[in-house]
Amino acid sequence: MSNKKGRNIPTDPEVLELTAQYEKKIYDLEQLLDISRSFSSTLEFSKLLESIVYICMAQMHVLGAGIFVRDNMDSDEFILETNHSDINIDPGLKYEIPGDHPIIEQLYSEKRAISLDYMKRQVPENTDLSMIESLHPTLLVPLIQKNNMNGILFLGERIVFDGIADYTEYEKEQIMSIATLASLAINNAALVESSSTDMMTKLKLKYYFFNVLGDKLDAAFVQKTPLAVLMFDIDLFKKFNDTYGHECGDYVLIQVASLIKAGLREEDLASRYGGEEFTVLLDNTQKEQACCVAERIRSTIHDFDFQFNNQHLHVTISGGVAVFDREKNPVIMPKQLVNQADQGLYMSKNNGRNRITYADPCLLKDTCEEYR
Repeated sequence: MSNKKGRNIPTDPEVLELTAQYEKKIYDLEQLLDISRSFSSTLEFSKLLESIVYICMAQMHVLGAGIFVRDNMDSDEFILETNHSDINIDPGLKYEIPGDHPIIEQLYSEKRAISLDYMKRQVPENTDLSMIESLHPTLLVPLIQKNNMNGILFLGERIVFDGIADYTEYEKEQIMSIATLASLAINNAALVESSSTDMMTKLKLKYYFFNVLGDKLDAAFVQKTPLAVLMFDIDLFKKFNDTYGHECGDYVLIQVASLIKAGLREEDLASRYGGEEFTVLLDNTQKEQACCVAERIRSTIHDFDFQFNNQHLHVTISGGVAVFDREKNPVIMPKQLVNQADQGLYMSKNNGRNRITYADPCLLKDTCEEYR
């Protein structure tokens, strides 16, 4: 058989099969390039893990997947950080794997994707696998980068095509290629996470907050959406250090940071601005919503029972709220919006503390003069 230009088109079944295989490999390589670009462009740790899970689900045709990663860069313990779709979590089980567990040792020594049944045959007979078994994984994939184990990816139930449920060797090679890219991305994201996070409160640092706020302000200006910044300060914080010692002050900082973070959405961003001050970024949030969030956080801290060395402490915070609005408050620099929230905080302090004040741009001298 020949085409219009006279070239022979192969009709031999073996040649056609070989051609189809090479076409698939080329397609898969193109997919890996796209996946690599996607991973390298995502440095936010939680979003990266979510991206890895969804990509692996799509590539391997499974109904669910999840990732165990190190609790922190210095830890040898792996925790279940992300899981999606049909992966059901047993509330009675603790989803943690010690670094010296036979599962970790076996996956590291194999350096390849293996099934749970295979794992059972390789580890010592008395090894407790109940936690892993509860996830019903069809494949366990080590995430290894530079001879370091960064995590474990597990795949859930497969979508069956033509009655074939088992993974081919080619598919196992593919998932290991994705795992290599994922492990490198996890390592890079973990470095960014640790360098941009306050070690005590586990909130983001000031410089990271300003970088994100700058990007969000640019987007809000183009899209004409509101953007809110909250600033909090622990009232009379010095007394906790002076009365009970710096260990008590650290305890108060950690608890307040935890309560602030617990009162936010996943897409919001909290940071330790410095000392006992905290900032919060609320994307696409108007004045009323922002004030409501700030008041809820203030009230939660006011009502919380802080206990240190059998002492019950009464802790309160003051706050300021500023909102970017392209028509009413078109600030263009992150520092300007933070300064407005800081002026709202200053007014809360002057008016008796333990309260929230909205920084009305029309009442702020520098802002009014600038945009009048």
